[in-house]
Amino acid sequence: MSARPDRKIIKVPDGEICDYIDGKFRKDTPEEYVRQTIEKRLINEHKYRPEHIKIEFGLKLGSSRPRADIVVFPKDSTELTQDYVWLIVECKNEKVEPKNKKDGVEQLKSYMSACPNSEWGMWTNGKYKEVLRKVKIQGKYEFHEYNDIPPADGSLEDIDRPKRNKLKKAYEDNLLMVFKTCHNHIYATDGLQKQPAFFELLKLIFCKTIDEQNVGKPIEFYATSKERSNPDGQLTVKNRIAKIFERVKKQYPQIFESNDKIKLQPRSLAWIVSELQLYSLLETHVDVKGKAYEELVGANLRGDRGEFFTPRNIMRMAVEMINPKPDEKVCDTSCGTGGFLVMAMNHVIEQLKLEIEKDFGKPEKQWSEYEKNIVRDRIKEIAASNFFGFDINPDLVKATKMNMVMNNDGSGNIYRNDSLLPPHEWSGTLKKQLAKALNIDSSNIINHKTIEFFDVIVTNPPFGSKIPIKDSHLLEQFSLGYIWRNEQQKIHKGSGWTISSDFQSSVPPEQLFIERCLQFLKPGGRLAIVLPDSILGNPGLGYIRQWLIERTRIVASVDLHVDTFQPRNGTQTSVLIVQKKTKKETEAEQKTGKIKPYNIFMAMVEKIGHDKRGNTLFKRDEQGNELWVPEGSNIFETDTTADGDVTVKAERKVRLIDDQSREVPAVFAQWKKQEGLSW
Repeated sequence: MSARPDRKIIKVPDGEICDYIDGKFRKDTPEEYVRQTIEKRLINEHKYRPEHIKIEFGLKLGSSRPRADIVVFPKDSTELTQDYVWLIVECKNEKVEPKNKKDGVEQLKSYMSACPNSEWGMWTNGKYKEVLRKVKIQGKYEFHEYNDIPPADGSLEDIDRPKRNKLKKAYEDNLLMVFKTCHNHIYATDGLQKQPAFFELLKLIFCKTIDEQNVGKPIEFYATSKERSNPDGQLTVKNRIAKIFERVKKQYPQIFESNDKIKLQPRSLAWIVSELQLYSLLETHVDVKGKAYEELVGANLRGDRGEFFTPRNIMRMAVEMINPKPDEKVCDTSCGTGGFLVMAMNHVIEQLKLEIEKDFGKPEKQWSEYEKNIVRDRIKEIAASNFFGFDINPDLVKATKMNMVMNNDGSGNIYRNDSLLPPHEWSGTLKKQLAKALNIDSSNIINHKTIEFFDVIVTNPPFGSKIPIKDSHLLEQFSLGYIWRNEQQKIHKGSGWTISSDFQSSVPPEQLFIERCLQFLKPGGRLAIVLPDSILGNPGLGYIRQWLIERTRIVASVDLHVDTFQPRNGTQTSVLIVQKKTKKETEAEQKTGKIKPYNIFMAMVEKIGHDKRGNTLFKRDEQGNELWVPEGSNIFETDTTADGDVTVKAERKVRLIDDQSREVPAVFAQWKKQEGLSW
């Protein structure tokens, strides 16, 4: 992704960052990461204006001169001095505990005490957060705990019980920070291990989402500051949320058992509700939700069955290249956390909105509530009827359904199933549910007459020699489950592979997934699949390539950087895109014994946006300086002050991520147009 022409690039020295609010260069440290995240939250969620905020503000505490990380002045303040500071935020790295004598919450209290008009304070290390309000009672100041700091308009009511129209969209890493904070709180307070703690948090995310969907009624997913701080109030919150969870169980019986309960202590439950209640999970941008949710899932549900979840940039690239349409059935045969499906669903929704804008004759921001409801119903219908996922891991199935629920309620067609199992052996319930969702005769599945269900499949199957398929009962379904021999025969004017009658002793699962995906595709359907490079280049696997060429048009092959799946897996991979040939096409080729020549799109992604440790990589100039651009469209300006300091005016800046995968879909779309491919 390159900078737009109306953006002037800023060069930032190695090891430094450009501050989000004042534009100054500061050391890139874990503590600074927390501060930058809070700064973005103050601006984008709480709606404070940058000119009312100061960074590293000098204070006078007796003979000492400490610097407060962030201070905020009242919006009507004309003097930006210590006497007029209204809000103080102290940011620490996650190793610093709130009770730390030097840098903990007591430090924040001392700063607030030194500022006569300081009413609010927040201390956070990215894992824990404490919010204090300084209140004068009988001539003495006391510090009372609150759920959160107030928004720029100072409304206390919105802190305790937000109105539906006041829920906030999360920005960048803020939702990830909240999810991690809540999970850590459960882990520490309730004594649960990582995975059980995750599922308790999952229940509350479901409750939050269901409550947001209850349009027209007051918010019920809330905990006031007073409730959170005393046992009776905590129990009140627990009972309130338990009622919402009863609705959740009725709406999603395929996810939760009727006797499921929220197992958190009232104290822990009330705290987590207070952390989540201010956000709108439904309205937050899909990328923000996706990153937060999938990182949380990956950290807690990663298994040992060859599962390594696909980075979001690769999912986006594959989905944009395969380009699913609103009327097409889309599937992921090994859906993991549901990232591919959510990405595909939102890709389709954006197309749908463009079509509806043309029908309405006006852009989305001008739609009336009536028109918005029409669109929501249409989106919900498509999400519920056109997206399908299978996974053998029941925990990941639950995680995928939650991911789909948070993204336009497409949870209905996610099934626990071994995609490699013979379809006639699938459970009766699954066959009935799938037949109903696809509007086909269930006997077709039962009798294995046809399993050509889907228009588009986009997937990253489990792969590796450590989890081979050895069962001949499974292998006999697949041509690729048999031994092939490379004999000198005049097939396609060269040596060819021929299939034998003997099974292989074991087959890596990804090889069988290729064939299963083709079996699932309708004629003319499209497949985007992540595969190890050995399948595309190993001489001994030439029979797989021959098998593919005979049955599909190889549309594209994108070679991914070796660090794509790091830090967890170093397998060299590619994204392969193929289109299944129709019966007419295969019959014509069989008659002539020739395959009509065609071009194949090929690309190499040499910069993937992160290194082998998973650290994000940013674009740099020849001297190694990082390149930043203003967030908006205005050109920034610089002034040199009398003491030589450079002040960046205008707007906040973002780093340019060094990721070539973002550029591939546009190049592919142009190539596809030249080749006459219409999808």
